Amino acid sequence: MLNLETVTHNIERWMETFVETPHPALGGWAPCPYARKARLDHDYTIRVGVNPYFDLLNVAKDGLGGRSVVILAYDPDEFFYAQFSNDIRAANQEVLLRNNLLALEDHPGDPEIVNGVIMNQGTYALALVQSLSDLNEKAQLVAKKGFYDTWPEEYLEVLFQHREDPRK
Repeated sequence: MLNLETVTHNIERWMETFVETPHPALGGWAPCPYARKARLDHDYTIRVGVNPYFDLLNVAKDGLGGRSVVILAYDPDEFFYAQFSNDIRAANQEVLLRNNLLALEDHPGDPEIVNGVIMNQGTYALALVQSLSDLNEKAQLVAKKGFYDTWPEEYLEVLFQHREDPRK
């Protein structure tokens, strides 16, 4: 079982050193332009998950608890990529989307590479749950400023699969 204190430390360090840091391959943008504010405002919750599908059903039922993001962390050796991805896809389609929520996945078994930059946290399998309408609204704001201009089209097609494409 993962230790919540260790998981929290590792995820917060990743946020500070990678997710919030501007990168030249991403047009000088940080991978997430909202991460720093969320971290500084403690506008997220990190939990150690037990079962991805059922944990996401509980988030759909309970909501985000007044936070912008709920991060569920799993041991990737216990939750292999194919099943993890299927659980997240099923939870999105069956419950989360109709509750204005979206779970984004991050698993070491599925490297996400954008312009040569590995986007994964790398240690844990993560399900990041956010308000779909808030995510769409924030994407619109940064799209107008050119945030997605350097991102590969095939990556963006997957990213916007359940979302409004802010470039349109």
